Amino acid sequence: MISVTKPDNFSPRFEVSSCFLEYKDRFLLLHRQDHKPQGNTWGVPAGKVEKGETSAQAIIREMQEEISLTVTEQNLIYFKSLYVRYSEYDFVYHIFSSVCQVEPKIVIDVKDHKDFQWVTPKESLTMNLIQDEDFCVELFYNNRLRNN
Repeated sequence: MISVTKPDNFSPRFEVSSCFLEYKDRFLLLHRQDHKPQGNTWGVPAGKVEKGETSAQAIIREMQEEISLTVTEQNLIYFKSLYVRYSEYDFVYHIFSSVCQVEPKIVIDVKDHKDFQWVTPKESLTMNLIQDEDFCVELFYNNRLRNN
């Protein structure tokens, strides 16, 4: 379950930061390796916030590790934090975005991902997305999805 408001008895085990990296009318999705949790699914660049990091510092680090892209805090736009409850644990999911003026060179870390694609929000909803990513896409692109 994913929620925009904090559920009762919510006890997060960790936090995750993510980013809708946009270029023109598309955003970047990464295809997870089969051996990873929720393998063979697609998701935006994301990862756990490490001890001593802010959520923004975490996504900056993750973007460098996952796609070899240097993003600065000035290039990030905070969108929203969501509350995720799985049967085994709870966690907080922070969503950022960053808009690229020129198409960035993406070099994926093949330990974690096997491919990447630039997709429209509508195209992404037809893909095998990581759990709850469809909710995040619809929330982030709400007005654009209704108008297309």
